[in-house]
Amino acid sequence: MVTGVYRPGDRLPSRQRLSEEFGVGPRVAADAIAHLVAHGYVVTRTGSGAYVRSRPPVRRLTRSWYRESRGGSPFRADMAAQAIRGGWSSESEISTASAETAERLAIAPGDEVMRTRYVFTGNDEPVMLSTSWEPLELTRGTAIVLPEDGPHAGRGVVERMAVIGQRIVHATEIVTARTATAEEADRLGLGRSAVVMLIRRTYFTAERPVETADIVVPPDRYELAYTIPVNPDPE
Repeated sequence: MVTGVYRPGDRLPSRQRLSEEFGVGPRVAADAIAHLVAHGYVVTRTGSGAYVRSRPPVRRLTRSWYRESRGGSPFRADMAAQAIRGGWSSESEISTASAETAERLAIAPGDEVMRTRYVFTGNDEPVMLSTSWEPLELTRGTAIVLPEDGPHAGRGVVERMAVIGQRIVHATEIVTARTATAEEADRLGLGRSAVVMLIRRTYFTAERPVETADIVVPPDRYELAYTIPVNPDPE
């Protein structure tokens, strides 16, 4: 499949044929197919067999301060630039900060936060997942306490926080990779044990962090592109 011997949609040989061709037992052949399914290369159809999974074209997610500071939804603007219809669903609830979240937000563990879970879509297909946390000490009783409800719903974090006088001056992103959880795999339509990119993003004012998020992206569908502003040296 990787070398192109089998094309998307091709049916793979049966387990019996694989056993005979490679001189292995049926169990080993079955485990090999299961491994390919888990990593997203193959799909199985009951009563029909295993088929090479069609892979969508790899598209680009731009991580850019310019895009963030222009207003509106950065994600929707990114999708529109590629002629893709972007959207999302979300759910928000009051929660308490874990030790890790508290450290990222410079608050105490157990402090109340507004946690919002997102499923982002492109042309109605899942693109990425995100979970964000905002300190309730900042947003409680304001028009932006619910990120996706009220007069400022659908805006980026930079624009929303400006409404309550929190001027964001920079953000940090730490990018790593890990195995998708079972829930993430189901939501993104991935095979179990699939690898995903994890972006840990935090927004800061001059005084403190005001929002942090975990963003999960499947690398077989999207690549990350960073636009980094550079200030030339004064003459």
